Amino acid sequence: MPPDPSHDPCAILAVDDSPDNLFLIESILDDPEYHITCVESGQAALEVVGQTPPDVILLDVMMPGLDGYAVTQRIRDNLSLPYIPILLITAHDQSSLVQGLDAGADDFIRKPVDVNELRARVRSLLRLKRSIDAQSTMIRQRDDFVARLTHDLRTPLVAANRMLQLCQSDAFGPIPDDGKHAIATIVDSNRHLLSMVNTLLEVYRHEAGHKALTLSPVDLFKLTEAVVMELAPMAAEKGLTCLLCRSDWVDAVPATARDRDLRSTGAEVRHTFGVNSAENAASGTATLETDAFIVPGDHLELRRVITNLIGNAIKFTDSGSVTATIGTTSHLPAGVAIPGADGSNWVWVSVTDTGIGVPEAEQQAVFEWFRQGNHARSGHGLGLHLSQRIARLHGGIITLDSEADQGSCFTLYLPKQSDL
Repeated sequence: MPPDPSHDPCAILAVDDSPDNLFLIESILDDPEYHITCVESGQAALEVVGQTPPDVILLDVMMPGLDGYAVTQRIRDNLSLPYIPILLITAHDQSSLVQGLDAGADDFIRKPVDVNELRARVRSLLRLKRSIDAQSTMIRQRDDFVARLTHDLRTPLVAANRMLQLCQSDAFGPIPDDGKHAIATIVDSNRHLLSMVNTLLEVYRHEAGHKALTLSPVDLFKLTEAVVMELAPMAAEKGLTCLLCRSDWVDAVPATARDRDLRSTGAEVRHTFGVNSAENAASGTATLETDAFIVPGDHLELRRVITNLIGNAIKFTDSGSVTATIGTTSHLPAGVAIPGADGSNWVWVSVTDTGIGVPEAEQQAVFEWFRQGNHARSGHGLGLHLSQRIARLHGGIITLDSEADQGSCFTLYLPKQSDL
């Protein structure tokens, strides 16, 4: 490979417990294009990678202490590191190619190494490294551009809405009714566009890792109650009943989309908002404590999640009800796992509706960003993605149980205050 003065030499880390093998690698890769660092143990390799990540790692499999598989696994588990191609080198036929690839290695070569083969594999891994680095750079530039663009779009949208509201209030003189109706339509469209811009901005803040949570004790019951009361008029306009239920059973199970009997959740406190709310209002809530529903969280971000879940339920329900239920449990549902969450107790908020439901084929992708549903009322595909990211930042998760034309049940699980 001829030297290229346009960039610095590629950093290669060679790891082998045999000094003779390291000398051989240095001899084979003696090229101005390469800067080679040699270490004789897995622990020393991890220290070098942590301080100055190389471009490629040539890693012996059989070493005392940390072997090549363990070193590879630790490097791949460290999410703060950039992508580093790893070539495993072994002198033993019984070494497991499957184990090495599963640990995160990119390639595998056996001793005694063929000179031309080793050089070719290193060149191939460096091409892979450059390709992935270039892709990562483009993604960062894209994210930065979109974040700046969405931020800049907010100012004219807010200013336009304020001016339109002044027009609606006759601040510049009387406006005919037809004109006010047209202005109201523009205001609604601008409000929808502003909501999309705000959501997109939040998504990119989370994706770029620029979102810092401000944690404090949050009463999830009171937060959900406030959101339900805020959105109840929207439900009432569609003739829907908006319910808020609370379960005081220790291990209450959220109702599914097919199980609408609230007694199955142990619901003891029930508010009804929307249609005939004055007749259906619950009583006795003042005597019940809600300390069981305290979670450590960012109040604004959790409110965003609850608002999105209840707002979506109202949006996709034409008749019947939307029910928000809160409870506690000592275990996550079967098939749901969160790393490091073993032994936690959980507060959950389920939002169940009688709406159109989500077909089974679409449920796996419903939390992916820019994945819109096939329904005509599907939005921009960001709300659920953002909600799931916020839930995971809090150490929780959102699950979905749904059937087409049978309604949906989205459930937010968050660790209780005492468990973090």
